[in-house]
Amino acid sequence: MAETLEQLVITKASGEQVLFSEGKLMLSLRKAGASEEVIQEVLRQLEPMLFKGISTKKIYKQAFAILKKLSKTTAARYSLKQGIMQLGPSGFPFEKFVAELLKAQGFITEIGVFVDGRCVRHEIDVVAAKDGKRIMIECKYHNMHHNKSDVKIPMYIHSRFRDVEKVWPSENEYEIRFHQVWVVTNTRFTEDALKYASCSDMKLVGWDYPYKGGIKDMVDSFELYPVTCLTTLTKHEKRQLLEMKIVLCKELLRNEVLLRQAGVRENRIKSVLHEVRSLCG
Repeated sequence: MAETLEQLVITKASGEQVLFSEGKLMLSLRKAGASEEVIQEVLRQLEPMLFKGISTKKIYKQAFAILKKLSKTTAARYSLKQGIMQLGPSGFPFEKFVAELLKAQGFITEIGVFVDGRCVRHEIDVVAAKDGKRIMIECKYHNMHHNKSDVKIPMYIHSRFRDVEKVWPSENEYEIRFHQVWVVTNTRFTEDALKYASCSDMKLVGWDYPYKGGIKDMVDSFELYPVTCLTTLTKHEKRQLLEMKIVLCKELLRNEVLLRQAGVRENRIKSVLHEVRSLCG
């Protein structure tokens, strides 16, 4: 790309204006598994589409459209963050998604568990158990990239944890119900949220936090891609699958009749399954 593009001012989702970075775009494509040849072709086709003030969302859409023509599987990986954003509007698909990430790591999980606290009754998004310890997990789903979970989130959840962490058979005796509390979000946390969690012995998991342990890293490690990443499905078909409580691509491998129930035409099922196998085969 022409060097002058490095001076191009673009607009982030937050409204902040920054200089366009060819290097960041190349890195994101490389992380999605694009070959150097594919990366250079994306950049070549993208260059004429860029203009002063263009939004990062627009750049992503253009790059994704180009990539989709070159490699559907790579495009699906590249759209992972956007795919997770499409798991709403209800929180259930994201909660199931989080539970599946934990199952892949040897946890036994339950979703939507009601427990009585010392003061009030609570619904816990995900309860995970492993090695004799139980974890209370709260999921914070956002449908916008720039929405961060601020310090009020871990403070509020920590207060709920304190209410339910112990079971009181009597006024003077108790048993541990939960050994730890986690907060999982599909975006990021503010600095104050991270500080509070560290001080309160809470674990936070975000899109790329902690380092080499965030959602993106877990998805790539276990190939647990959501159905919303698939480039061969329409938005309506993805929504139908989510309403059927089908969240992961791998669920389609075991039962292709689910695609028919979601309204996918017979002549397209083969191409959808081919993409699924390429992602998590």
